[in-house]
Amino acid sequence: MRSFVSGRTQQVLYDGQLSSVQPLQFGVPQGSVLGPLLFVMYTSELHQVVSSHGLILHQYADDCQVYLSTFVGDAPDAVERFCRCLVDVEDWMSTSRLRLNSTETQVMWLGSKHQLSKITNRDVPIISSTAHAMDTSRDLGVMVDSSLTMADQVAAICRGAYYQLRQLRSITQSLSSEAANTVVQAFITSRLDYCNSLLYGITDSLFRRLQSAQNAAARFISGARRSDYITPVLRQLHWLPVIQHVQYTLTLLVYKSLRGLTPLYLSEECQLATVGDRRELRSCHVPRTQTKLGDRAFQVAGPRLWNSLPPSMRLPDIGPNEFKRLLKTHLFV
Repeated sequence: MRSFVSGRTQQVLYDGQLSSVQPLQFGVPQGSVLGPLLFVMYTSELHQVVSSHGLILHQYADDCQVYLSTFVGDAPDAVERFCRCLVDVEDWMSTSRLRLNSTETQVMWLGSKHQLSKITNRDVPIISSTAHAMDTSRDLGVMVDSSLTMADQVAAICRGAYYQLRQLRSITQSLSSEAANTVVQAFITSRLDYCNSLLYGITDSLFRRLQSAQNAAARFISGARRSDYITPVLRQLHWLPVIQHVQYTLTLLVYKSLRGLTPLYLSEECQLATVGDRRELRSCHVPRTQTKLGDRAFQVAGPRLWNSLPPSMRLPDIGPNEFKRLLKTHLFV
């Protein structure tokens, strides 16, 4: 570790001239393997700063999101608490040789359309500037809208998939079936699969748009016409339809959570049901909800999908590879 962070130098090339060699006393090499890990360790105190205000921090490398939950009537107090938190965050970052870019800080209210219509605090003061509450924001490549309909994310997926298909049509005749499958997996299927567990519970019309994109990719590989029935083509390619694939991803996430293979904030949301002092090993506890939005939460949707599996698939001694095979077979039926 010491050799990784010490003994590094830097030069700047400008207009054909090299500057003198200067030692690097701070930071880590960009693109390094240890860089993100060391950065998270370095900024670990940031969680204490945020939690002292009763807020929640979720961090992925240098990307941070601060969350708080409030009733509509308490929105002004929540904004004030959020602003005080950001002031302390900026102070901590200044003493830690970091900088909070207030101009790139985004604010979003999340909730149902009915609740959002009652929010009057659309402008939130951020340190020395003011941020207008956004209706859509990109979070680690996922388009999140304020009502969590995921309509913008679906539109982005379909737009990217069809664009790639148009680019590939010019070389269709030069690709073997195996090569076509490879490029489709790389440029199209990867888009459909990325963070697809977030799409659980979206409307049927949005799922139909995604399914149309998948069908177009399957026809590109197989050479099938638009008038041909697509189900046999998907089975031949061993592709689950979009809805079933979302269920596959979410159920697999529950399997990993029950075996401690996911971060704590996920594994804590999936607990096996208990009866008295005896633990029931085959079903998960499902919290009660009162809204469709609540039904889409991981701690609700995941256990429900898990409990719907046959008891033989929920045995504790089933390995990961066997469970994947059984789950895909189960969803294909």
